[in-house]
Amino acid sequence: MNQPVKMAEIMPEDVVVPEGKTFEQWLESRIARYDTRKLDWNALKFQADYDPKYRRAQMRYIGTGATGVAHDDNVVPAEHFTFSTMVLPAGCEGPLHLHTDAEEVFFVLRGRKLRFMVEHQGQRFEAVLGERDLISVPPGMYRGLVNEGIEEALMLVIIGSTKPETPTYPDDHPLSKVKRPKT
Repeated sequence: MNQPVKMAEIMPEDVVVPEGKTFEQWLESRIARYDTRKLDWNALKFQADYDPKYRRAQMRYIGTGATGVAHDDNVVPAEHFTFSTMVLPAGCEGPLHLHTDAEEVFFVLRGRKLRFMVEHQGQRFEAVLGERDLISVPPGMYRGLVNEGIEEALMLVIIGSTKPETPTYPDDHPLSKVKRPKT
């Protein structure tokens, strides 16, 4: 397992307001208001097109995450991690996938029966999470989930990279063969 990366210390005198912006403009550009967010049901549409059970929506706040969305002018630029929410209809599934470059954190905001699966070198771990529960999955492990509840769930997703690599699927998973459109 990799050792944690120690970030460089940034002192107040090291902070520079970007050229062409006032202090207020710069800080205002670092605010993502709920009123200006949109649910993106297309971010993972290629999965839902393969099987409707994979239908879910992303709402981006910091960076574009790892869904394959290349650019979004309506987010706070990512400096160290991405931050989004995910809407999970009852019965939906987030297929097993692998991030080799970043830790991924899931925090359940709303929902009672979200089953998370983590697989690593032939071992499988499962945990059912509910509201205000969290799981952090290190890089290099497959992770997936199923909303086993009867209601829509909402979770927060944080990925520890400014531009995470697009995840891959296990070789024996049908989505590993699906060609993903460029967005």
